[in-house]
Amino acid sequence: MSNHDEPLFDDGETKQSIPSVAGRIRSLVKNQPYAVLCVQGEGQPYGALVAFAFSEDLRHAVFATPIATRKFRLLSECNRVAFVVDNRSSHAQELMAIEAVTATGRSVLLGRDGDFDRWADLLVGKHPYLEAFVKSESCALFLVDIVRFLHVARFQEVNQWIPTGHS
Repeated sequence: MSNHDEPLFDDGETKQSIPSVAGRIRSLVKNQPYAVLCVQGEGQPYGALVAFAFSEDLRHAVFATPIATRKFRLLSECNRVAFVVDNRSSHAQELMAIEAVTATGRSVLLGRDGDFDRWADLLVGKHPYLEAFVKSESCALFLVDIVRFLHVARFQEVNQWIPTGHS
């Protein structure tokens, strides 16, 4: 996937590849169980809470949703998505300690053949209580190819990080 159709974040101080930022992103997506999935449709944004898991290289994320939902319909109409993950529940009284990351990319509905089991295992590994749901026929599994991350710390420090393998 090319990220040429997604505008680069550039405020004149963008840092493209900072190992400490990558580590902080990895910690957030590993330790936080839920994200706000941002989708769009009919000219409107839409946010939904999802349980998710990221691949070890942070290039992909996976989540499940019931087929009979607005979320599924909107994902079927537009594959551009964003995940917002934060640690505010761990730092409710410490605003400057809160970190957040927005991961942008494109989603793909996974068929029950091919890589479905591999990605389902990753999701269920992080969220064992989802096993029966993920295996049910009423469940859809979406894989997101991550284009970039925008990490925010101390309320105003913003850094961009692009996973290895994306140009």
